[in-house]
Amino acid sequence: MIVGVPREIKDHETRVGLVPSGVTALREAGHEVLVESHAGEGSSITDREYMQAGAHILDHAADVWNKAELVVKVKEPQPAEYPFFRPGLILFTYLHLAPLRELTDRLLDARVNGVAYETVVEPDGSLPLLTPMSEVAGRMAVQVGAQYLEKPNGGRGLLLGGVPGVAPANVVILGGGIVGTNATKMALGLGAHVTVIDRSLNRLRELDDIFNGQVVTLASNAWTIGENLKIADLVIGAVLIPGASAPKLVKRETIATMKRGAVVVDVAIDQGGCFETSHATTHTEPIYLVDGVIHYCVSNMPAAVPHTSTFALTNATFPYLLELADRGLERACERHPALREGVNTYAGYVTHRGVAQSQGRQWRELANVG
Repeated sequence: MIVGVPREIKDHETRVGLVPSGVTALREAGHEVLVESHAGEGSSITDREYMQAGAHILDHAADVWNKAELVVKVKEPQPAEYPFFRPGLILFTYLHLAPLRELTDRLLDARVNGVAYETVVEPDGSLPLLTPMSEVAGRMAVQVGAQYLEKPNGGRGLLLGGVPGVAPANVVILGGGIVGTNATKMALGLGAHVTVIDRSLNRLRELDDIFNGQVVTLASNAWTIGENLKIADLVIGAVLIPGASAPKLVKRETIATMKRGAVVVDVAIDQGGCFETSHATTHTEPIYLVDGVIHYCVSNMPAAVPHTSTFALTNATFPYLLELADRGLERACERHPALREGVNTYAGYVTHRGVAQSQGRQWRELANVG
C-alpha cells in the first residue's frame, strides 16, 4: 500500500503523523511511504532522516494526497485539504467530527473512509490513541493555567503553589479520566490545592487512593460545580464522551460568578468544549475573556510540545497503521474490533453512533454498509 504523510497546516500544528522508525517498518513490510517535504521539521525530524529510513520526499501536498491510498495525519483536515478527498481514500487521524459538520459533509460527499484516532476503542474500553495526547494535554493544562494566572498575562497574579504564609491557588478539575489524572499530578506537584469532580464514585475512590487523600474528590452535580467555581483560581475541563459532543457542565451564568482574572482551560474543546462560554482558539491567539475570566481553548494543545507529542502519539498509532496498510481497512476491521470502532465515515455513511447523534444524522453500522 502507498502511505502518505502530508505536512500539517492547522495553525501552529507542528506534529507529524509518522516518524522515521515507522517509515522503516512500513518499508520492510513491503509498503511505499510518501512524505511531504518539511513535514517533520516542527518535531525536529529532518527530510534526510525520512529519506534514510526509506521514504520518498515530495515537494507538494497535492502529490502526497493524490498518490497515497492511506493518508496518516495528526489533526483533522483543513479546508485547503478538502479538494484532495476522493472515494476510497483511507484517512487515519484525529477527526473530532462531532462539532465539525462541514468537514463531515465533505468526507461523506467524497466517500472518504475516515478512521479517527479518538474513537478507536479496545475491548476493555480503553482509548489507546487518545491516551498519549490526553496525558500531554492534562499536564500542559496546568502549565498554561499557571502561566495565565500571572499578572503580566492578565491573571490574578497568583503563584500556583503559594509560599509559606500565603495560600496556594485553588485548582478545580472537571473529570477524573486520563486528562484529569495527569492534570492532578502536575497541580499537586506544584503545590496547589486540588479538587477533582467526577460523576463516577468508583473513579473518585481510585483517585483518593492514587493520591493518598491529598486531593478533594467530589461527586459531580450542578450545585457542586457552581459552588467550587466561585472559589476556583484555575478550572480545567477534562470530560469526554468518545466521539460525541462534550457535555456543557459549566453554564455562562456560573462563569459570571468566578473571580476576575481566574483561568479556565478547556481540554474538551476538540469535542465542542465543556463550558458554555468556550470556543476554539489557536496557538496564535490562545485566550479571550468572558466576564473577566480568561479562557484558554486551544484545540491542538499538544502541538506546543511537538517533539514529545509526536513520538508519544506515533508509539500508539503505529501498530494500527501497520495493520491498515497490511490488510486494508475492511480486513483490518474484521481482525481488530478496536479499529472498527474508529471508523467514523465509510462509503458516504456516518458509521459512528456518537457522531451521528451529535449532528442529528442517520447512523449506519459499519457491518451493514455495502
